[in-house]
Amino acid sequence: MKPLLTEMERYLFQTGGWRRMYTRLGAHAEADGVRFAVWAPEVRSVSVSGEWNGWSDREEPLTQEEAGIWSGTVKGAKPGMLYKYVITAESGEVIFKSDPVAFWSELPPGAASRIAPLSEHVWQDEAWMKTRDPKGPMNIYEVHAGSWKRHEDESYLTWDELRRELVPYVKEMGYTHVEFLPLTEHPFDGSWGYQVTGFFSPTSRFGEPDGLRRLVDDFHRAGIGVILDWVPGHFCRNGNGLGRFNGKKLYEAVDHLQWGTYKFNYSRQEVCSFLLSSGVYWLKEFHFDGLRLDGMTSLLSLNFGTGEDQYRQNRFGGDADLDAEAFIRSLNAALGEEAPGAFTVAEESTPRTDVTKPVSEGGLGFDYKWNMGWMNDTLRYFKAPLEDRPKMHKYLTFPLTYGFSQRFVLPFSHDEVVHGKKTLLGRMKGSYEQQFESLRLLMVWHMLSPGKKLTFMGLELAPYLEWREQESLEWFMDKYETHHQHREFVKALNRLYLEEPALHGDDLGWDGFQWLDCNGEDRGVISVARMAGNDVLVAAINLSPHDVPGYVFGVPVPGVYHQVFSTVFGAFPPVRRTAKIPAHGRSRSLAVNLPPLSAVIYRYRKTKKTGVTNVHR
Repeated sequence: MKPLLTEMERYLFQTGGWRRMYTRLGAHAEADGVRFAVWAPEVRSVSVSGEWNGWSDREEPLTQEEAGIWSGTVKGAKPGMLYKYVITAESGEVIFKSDPVAFWSELPPGAASRIAPLSEHVWQDEAWMKTRDPKGPMNIYEVHAGSWKRHEDESYLTWDELRRELVPYVKEMGYTHVEFLPLTEHPFDGSWGYQVTGFFSPTSRFGEPDGLRRLVDDFHRAGIGVILDWVPGHFCRNGNGLGRFNGKKLYEAVDHLQWGTYKFNYSRQEVCSFLLSSGVYWLKEFHFDGLRLDGMTSLLSLNFGTGEDQYRQNRFGGDADLDAEAFIRSLNAALGEEAPGAFTVAEESTPRTDVTKPVSEGGLGFDYKWNMGWMNDTLRYFKAPLEDRPKMHKYLTFPLTYGFSQRFVLPFSHDEVVHGKKTLLGRMKGSYEQQFESLRLLMVWHMLSPGKKLTFMGLELAPYLEWREQESLEWFMDKYETHHQHREFVKALNRLYLEEPALHGDDLGWDGFQWLDCNGEDRGVISVARMAGNDVLVAAINLSPHDVPGYVFGVPVPGVYHQVFSTVFGAFPPVRRTAKIPAHGRSRSLAVNLPPLSAVIYRYRKTKKTGVTNVHR
């Protein structure tokens, strides 16, 4: 019988470079049945058990090939049926396992794999796929699909219901991208998807795999990019999963004690091929525009989350997992070739400076990195009592000292509204009105700060209760005027980001950002400029609970400035002309009266005809 793998595929598999493992392994429907194939080296036998044979563990034996692959075609199996592999280990132990390359799974708490039918989806996003630009505007709405919205009986929306409700909502709110917490199959809802059992299987909670394809397609046709949270650093310990797959360690290296999972073994090249293929699979087969890689600090360290008795060193005596670093470089290089226009984002919390450095220059090759330092320092400032803000001023200014050392995403993610941290509104100090005023300033500072943006779902509603994955967002909050006004405020701010090139056209270097006044802590004020080409925005922010009359701040160019945004309706003059009064090292300045806890943004634009053009929003 002809081997399932070609000689080249076998070589790539065993050297960590096989990008299309899913085309051969897993369950593939064919004309005469279903072809099954699984990697299970160093075992006595492998068979397939499923609904078609009454879950017999003997009737459907697979044939062993080279490289530890077992394969065979089962005539009675059909798409939609459940199955597991029955593995007899060298010790004689009989193990029932889900398919590591399953394309569909049984609805939890069931743990079997399900034979997926051939996809019938016809993609309609060709124009999007050709023009998507990972360097363009990026204002991300982070979503947990199981709790964004639910039915009245708390059951999940289906993929198609999410198409009808989530897509137009994200479009209405003005976000450029949506990022889903992991959609790969997982057994426990409370893990939010981060403890995975199916690295090729969209969770069955919301329907069949083609439903997810339709959802992504609709987002693309609405002009919205889609990012998948992907977890290549560890995996779930459930007995049906990858752990002790052949009766001993195969996919895993050591226990991850902190998370109760297993860390992948990146020194095993077949495991690297498995993960590489998973990353390619989501970008190629589901048209995701980006992968956000969770837990990179854990993945890149030999000892993160392990006990003292497991302490390991690399060949240079350090803590870095050199095999994991090699895998990440290989992954980022491969994804760039396989999916032009797609991108990767690292959640990595150490000071290492090579995360977004190209692989060709010795870096890890990510397109972006979450700026956890900016997020922590910014929230530390804004949650301080209002009268204490002057002595907290450094937490606003310090992040910009390294703000362009890498390409950053500025995240207010799900992690910031759980585990007793309070919601963003709940962290603000002062009266009810002052809490909302401070929250609006936080959102403005987020938008003015250089870098891509990410906010977790529901923040636009300004909730008081932390996020709970087992129920819907508190949409009823939108019925209350103050909360509704906040959602409208976020919508207008998102629209400003899209309409003003100065906010996104050059957000990865000093050419796009200037401090105008970063030393106004005595009065609680700051002012900045954002630029892109001939487009210039200047903003003045009063972070104190007191009036600041006649605030003078230097501006980059002289001329007429028109107001394009403010946090207080009618509080600022719509047009200001620069005065010949030097300020903050600049020859021209503007002067404004700043109400307590307020911000205003003005636009300057130069044209060839008049030298100055201002278009009022």
